[in-house]
Amino acid sequence: MEFANQEYLLLLLLIIPYLVWYLMYRKKSEPTMKMSDTSVFRLAPVSWRVRLTPLPMILRILAFSFLVIAMARPQTQNAWQNKDIEGIDIMLAIDVSTSMLAEDLKPNRMEAAKQVAAEFINGRPNDNIGLTVFAGEAFTQCPMTTDHVSLLNLLHNVRTDLALRGLIEDGTAIGMGLANAVGRLKDSKAKSKVVILLTDGSNNRGDISPMTAAEIAKSLGVRVYTVGVGTNKIAPYPMPVAGGVQYVNMPVEIDSKTLSDIAAATQADYYRATNTNELHKIYQEIDKLEKTKLTVRKFSKKYDMYQGFAACAFALLFLELLLSMTLLRRIP
Repeated sequence: MEFANQEYLLLLLLIIPYLVWYLMYRKKSEPTMKMSDTSVFRLAPVSWRVRLTPLPMILRILAFSFLVIAMARPQTQNAWQNKDIEGIDIMLAIDVSTSMLAEDLKPNRMEAAKQVAAEFINGRPNDNIGLTVFAGEAFTQCPMTTDHVSLLNLLHNVRTDLALRGLIEDGTAIGMGLANAVGRLKDSKAKSKVVILLTDGSNNRGDISPMTAAEIAKSLGVRVYTVGVGTNKIAPYPMPVAGGVQYVNMPVEIDSKTLSDIAAATQADYYRATNTNELHKIYQEIDKLEKTKLTVRKFSKKYDMYQGFAACAFALLFLELLLSMTLLRRIP
């Protein structure tokens, strides 16, 4: 912690003369009663109010100290911090085509995939993770980063309405999604480079075939774990109609052979996820991979912290005033 106005801290020196005044001259202003002999009061018990007589003075000093600290504007420190960690470079490639709205996984395929992906990211705090989304086209939602808070925010904003709103072409371009993710790993120096490709369909769009993208991944030493999401036969799909939504049973068309071939070509595995529990199997495989030492540089930003000190100062002043006027009131 540092202070924006350090010179105000010199005001704390005023506490010393105040204490001297309180100890040396306070008694001179106290009322006294002349007695011929005070020995009778020597063994008289001391009440709790007498014992608490210095309490207002202590509260006043504490309040003054907190107020001075608040005036000095304490702040968190801006700094770059280098930290050595061990991790894996990972790109998540997630299908965001409209078919991901099917509700054979609850609440639907898209939300289930995002939920498991978020759990995966939270369980890999030291990994360099990025995110690619694809439908009929592909683009990078988040480059690889160890700032998982930002990554999770971007993952949360992933929607299947990109195609519905015409922002990207609808369809399933597995090859394009894989190529985009692999492109983010081509300059990686990590010993283990991984793409986790999640889709619910078969390749029907794009200029790059899935196996061509798999060969590129293989040449760069990237392992591609593929996940086919959806039940084995049909899935309820919400169709908007006038005044509501009508569910239609749509056939599940996952190209398991292509996904399996992609995984095999890159010495990885193919998973068939008919529920969210199946997706968690990916964790066990990736935990076995060799980790690479990474140097992460983090930047911390300054924030003012005077509010808490100011609040404590006013609270102590109020308490001192309250005690002085009630329980510890002195007459005269």
